Amino acid sequence: MATFTERMAPVLVLWLAMSLSGTWAVDKGNFKTCDQSAFCKRQRAFKPGESPYRALLETMELTNTRLTLQLINDNNKVHLLLELYRLQGNITRVKINELKPLRPRYEVPDVLIREPLTEPLSLLSQDENGVVLSLGSESQRVIVSARPFRLDIMEGREVLMSLNSRGLLAFEHLRMRKDTFSYKVSSTVASVWDNIKRVFSSQVDPEGEKKEEADQATQAEKAKEEEDKVEDGMWEETFKSHSDGKPNGPSAISLDFSLPGVEHVYGIPEHADTLRLKTTENGDPYRLYNLDVFQYELYNPMALYGAVPVMLAHNAQRTTGIFWFNAAETWVDISSNTAGKTVFGKMLDYVQGSSETPQTDVRWISESGIIDVFIMLGPTPKDVFSQYASLTGTQSFPPKAAVGYHQCRWNYNDQEDVASVDAGFDEHDIPYDYIWLDIEHTDGKRYFTWDPHKFATPKEMLQGLVEKKRKMVAIVDPHIKVDSNYKIHNEIRNKGFYIKNKDGGDYEGWCWPGSAGYPDFTRADMRDWWASMFAYDQYEGSMENLYTWNDMNEPSVFNGPEVTMHKDAVHGAWEHRDVHNLYGFYVQMATAEGLIQRSGGVERPFVLTRAFFAGSQRYGAVWTGDNAAEWDHLKISIPMCLSLGLVGISFCGADVGGFFKSPSTELLVRWYQTGAYQPFFRAHAHLDTPRREPWLFGPDNTALIREAVRQRYTLLPYWYQQFYHAHRTGEPIMRPLWVEYPQDPATFALDDEFLIGRDLLVHPVTEEGARGVTAYLPGKDEVWFDVHTFQKHNGAQNLYIPVTMSSIPVFQRGGSIIPRKIRVRRSSSCMMHDPYTLYVALNPQRTAEGELYIDDGHTFNYEKKEFIHRKLSFAKNMLSSANLAPDAQFSTHSWIERIVILGASKPSKVTLKTAEGQESQLEFDFDASMSVLTLRKPGVNAGLDWNVTLQ
Repeated sequence: MATFTERMAPVLVLWLAMSLSGTWAVDKGNFKTCDQSAFCKRQRAFKPGESPYRALLETMELTNTRLTLQLINDNNKVHLLLELYRLQGNITRVKINELKPLRPRYEVPDVLIREPLTEPLSLLSQDENGVVLSLGSESQRVIVSARPFRLDIMEGREVLMSLNSRGLLAFEHLRMRKDTFSYKVSSTVASVWDNIKRVFSSQVDPEGEKKEEADQATQAEKAKEEEDKVEDGMWEETFKSHSDGKPNGPSAISLDFSLPGVEHVYGIPEHADTLRLKTTENGDPYRLYNLDVFQYELYNPMALYGAVPVMLAHNAQRTTGIFWFNAAETWVDISSNTAGKTVFGKMLDYVQGSSETPQTDVRWISESGIIDVFIMLGPTPKDVFSQYASLTGTQSFPPKAAVGYHQCRWNYNDQEDVASVDAGFDEHDIPYDYIWLDIEHTDGKRYFTWDPHKFATPKEMLQGLVEKKRKMVAIVDPHIKVDSNYKIHNEIRNKGFYIKNKDGGDYEGWCWPGSAGYPDFTRADMRDWWASMFAYDQYEGSMENLYTWNDMNEPSVFNGPEVTMHKDAVHGAWEHRDVHNLYGFYVQMATAEGLIQRSGGVERPFVLTRAFFAGSQRYGAVWTGDNAAEWDHLKISIPMCLSLGLVGISFCGADVGGFFKSPSTELLVRWYQTGAYQPFFRAHAHLDTPRREPWLFGPDNTALIREAVRQRYTLLPYWYQQFYHAHRTGEPIMRPLWVEYPQDPATFALDDEFLIGRDLLVHPVTEEGARGVTAYLPGKDEVWFDVHTFQKHNGAQNLYIPVTMSSIPVFQRGGSIIPRKIRVRRSSSCMMHDPYTLYVALNPQRTAEGELYIDDGHTFNYEKKEFIHRKLSFAKNMLSSANLAPDAQFSTHSWIERIVILGASKPSKVTLKTAEGQESQLEFDFDASMSVLTLRKPGVNAGLDWNVTLQ
């Protein structure tokens, strides 16, 4: 029988997978709507109005670091504890928990990089209606209103944000179930105690006692009604054939935020939707619940693989952010008083003198945990990025090779197939850095192993890649095949590291290997053990050029509710419902730590994850999951990655060509052209699709794809510099235009073009059969240069650009200097010592500036100040290179081969002066028709001081 089960497992798994995927389209019936999620339906039934919560001002305590204050729900007399903190960097933290919970409520660990540093709060005024606190500067303050409870953050006379202004604060307190023995005992004891108190008090004041007794009886009856109210799904919930036993009962929380003056909000990924979030009044809220969604549907608020509960609000005056720090299933409702108004309608309001201020209202609803929210007060977009980075960290700094091109499919068949594909790139002169192996490379879906027939000598295969300075990524998923002959399974079971089911046994579900266990990555000891499995003596066949891909880590459970884990599964003291959105975060954390440890802490890791949470940026890259070979999926990759960048996760990309289905040749070429300008650049395809290596579509299309990939490689110095900057500051690499042009309303909803850093604007061609695109070039007093033709265009205009199949509309900002390496070789490592060409794009003031960052490209030695960081400046006809890090030590063989100045005038002579004071004349060419000056062979080392003067 065991043999039959072993034989049938792949068939059953394939049947389950096909059942879930249907005919290459998501089956929405597998996933809940708000109405099918009991706590969401319950909370959403509350409508805006008078809040039952009031602040008990007499309980207020103010120390140097925090304010505490009790709140009471007048309907059920349950007390809550409000904590208010002013944090360094213009952040306010608000926490609300039960004053005396029946048992502890979950608070998210490990996501914050440190306990946030506080700054003093001071009391400005207080009366019976509320208190006013200073947030440091005289003009910024918090007003806590008592009845009903409300919290307003103000600057001068302007309200920046209000909490509970619509009365939607809700906090389902933990309680005992009515039909349990313990509840009956505690109720009887409480009743006896009340009678004893009444007897003694009646002997003191019979008349007063009667009145108080009547009041207490009324209040007690009201509270009892509230307590006794049992709605569907409070103690047990069913979805399709799955039952969710809820031993702790209802525990949902909700809070509303009002944003006066705001019409544009962004963030809360992951959703396949526009960059600007839509209002949700006529449909479901946006859902944050990590799920394995086969070929997801576009332009709707369904949950996808990851969840970052961070929202940014922006108008021309200010940017703010809300970080809702909760890892349970969460729904976000958005409403606006200007939603649905046409441009004409808004103009009419203006002409008629309508005084209605635009306002966006946001309501967060989570199934469990506490209310813990960080309010980031900006005021600029970059301030918000810095504030969020101070809480959850910045994008990890990847090895330089990871910024190159990645070739993947499910699956390369065997070692010969890998060697053939690798050789194909050389034969067709297309660079790449990583080739990937999906689940079929393992021995029967046992991770950390190799198929003994197809990948019999993995080290030989990896060594072949080493010799070409290339690398490999192999998949390691967190579902572990239940098999007594599998070392990994036996160790996890023996150590008790598996997640438990509600009855105390090891939780098992179905995934690619068949029956699988799921390690409890919320345990630090489990993560330590997992990390140790990447050691070269543990992961047999692995070498230093093998990196890791964590897929299916939502976690995906083919036979579970919504294709994921049962919420009543158990992680130590907590239910899975409390920690669900953290699972993928912890898997990537442990894997990245394993790759660091195997090198003795020397080498930077590269780990790709599908599931993620706030803070996942610290551990590697993210991709947008199982997309499809359709034009709309190409288009949606832009706002999806822009949204991730806004909440700290810069290393984002989409499967080039689409994972499901087969792209037309035109779509494939356009996808390469788009992907070459997104941070993570990987082609990937489903097992059942025809092969689509770049040279399989005829020589003309091979040439187009080659050119797109080569453009990526020439720009690697700039890309790498952007990753370093993101790692240092938390600013996104791929960013919406409004981040750099925050006062230009024309940029606020744009999501078909984007910036890379400050200085490159990209408008990919994402329409089938396009003969032209219209790009908005921002900046009233700025100019932009087409990077291919060097044509100059003024800013603050919509520019129509005719396109052919070779066109990738990209513009360099006037006032910038961008380094490139023009000599493209077979991988990024092969280009390490090659020379630089500097592209100097002058602004109308005839100045420009940029940077050049160089390190070894793969170790953590940059943390020991082993790097070169230079400032490049052009002003008063002089281009100079100065050291930005005089305390850093690193040397490079690379030199400056060419300098191209856009928007220049012709000089009579050009003089190079080195750090030693030596002067020499440089040869130059001048194209008068395009005002382009090219300086040939300055020949100076890229790490040294020098200047070039135009005379």
